[in-house]
This record gives sequence, C-alpha cells and structure tokens, in this order.
Amino acid sequence: MVELTNRLRRLVASLDDARVRREEGLFVAEGTKCVLDTLRYFPLRYLFATSAWISRYNSKLKGLEVTQATRADMERMSQLTTPPEVIAVYEIPSRDIREADIAGNLIIALDRVQDPGNLGTIMRVADWFGIRDIVCSRDTVDLYNPKVVQATMGAIARVRVYYTDLPEWLNSCGLPVYGTFLHGDNIYDARLDAAAVIVMGNEGKGISDEVAEKVGRRITIPSYPLGAVTSESLNVGTATAVTVAEFRRRQL
Repeated sequence: MVELTNRLRRLVASLDDARVRREEGLFVAEGTKCVLDTLRYFPLRYLFATSAWISRYNSKLKGLEVTQATRADMERMSQLTTPPEVIAVYEIPSRDIREADIAGNLIIALDRVQDPGNLGTIMRVADWFGIRDIVCSRDTVDLYNPKVVQATMGAIARVRVYYTDLPEWLNSCGLPVYGTFLHGDNIYDARLDAAAVIVMGNEGKGISDEVAEKVGRRITIPSYPLGAVTSESLNVGTATAVTVAEFRRRQL
C-alpha cells in the first residue's frame, strides 16, 4: 500500500505545472466520471480515494491498488474548486503518429489553440464523430493540463493527440488539407472529402501564415442570413463541431 506522505501530496498538487508534468512524466485525472472513464486506458501510478468512494466503486477496482485519503488530503492535492472523492495519477504515454492511423481517415489539426476548455471541447467533438486522431502544433495547449483533462469528459481515453511541427506534417501527410477561414468556400456547397485533414486555428488570430500555406482548400461557415451583422467569429470549439458535422453528414 502506498503511503500518502506530505511529499506525495505536494507532487500530486504540483502536476498542474507543465514543467513538473514533463519532468515526472505524470498527469492527473479528478472526479468519478473522469477517473472511471480513463482508469484502464493509461498506466496507473497512484489512485487516491475516500473510504466512501472506495466502498461505492469497489467492484470496478479489482486488481488496482487504492490509497485511502481523507477529504483534507484530497483538498490539498486537487486542482478543482470543490475537491473530488477520487484522484488518479497516470504515466504520460509515448505516442508517435503512425501512417496507418492517418490513412483513409478524417483528422483534426489544431494550430496554436490556447484555451484548455477549447481543446477539451474539440476532443469531445472528435470522440462524438468518430475521429480518433488530433494533430497539434507544438505551441497548442498541453493535453495533460488538468483543465484539459477535465474538459474532455473522458474523451482523452479514446482520442489520440500528437504534437509536432504542423506545417511540415501537413506537407507530408498525404491527405487533402482543409482550413477554416472567415473568407473561403461556403462549407455547405464545397466538395468535402471523407478522408482529409481539417485545420482549426488560434482563438484570436486564426490559422498562422506558415500553416495557411499548406492548406489546399479554404472553407468558411456562413452566418445566417447572408450579409447580416453578426458576431465577429465563432468560438473554435463551436466552429469545429459545425465543420466536422458537415463532413460527417456527407458520409451518411
């Protein structure tokens, strides 16, 4: 049984820092849904839970070592405003983009997306529409940021995320590359390939010039009615949902 020492409490609490996550190779998942959705998908280093939680979910914990913790312990380790009854600490997996995962599939690419909630939302969209791979620029928000992990609502267990030199990868991916812009072909009229890359840009600046050079087909989501005065743009999570939904609609 792992002893819950002050040093271990401090380690878990410090995993909100990207530098510490990189050095330790660990990340956290908090709360019942998030933990149960991810429990069998990542190498488990530690599992902390209150006695009440352990009693309720004992049938799901077979073969796992659980360290009992008090409410005060959970409060000291948690990143949430209201401390959860369970916290899992996982090892960060090593992942490389494989051609077999990309070929013939619909892929989302993210260029400098910064908000943790947006990345979490986009992963949920991908999960819902059967997209298993997201390729990110290296300056996109860290997947293992606790706020991202929470926002995915379990999708982190099913959607793979990679970080790479995005312009270079787009240049060699072998798929048609679509990009969302304020000015482009109307998505509802444009030809949309079933196997393709959809590039979504930064919340305020959109797609960078370096990535835009690799986009072969520019598309836009038109406002309604055409020409009406509307908001300046859609949130990137919302825009991703609308865009992916239209790609998938063509396949139904």
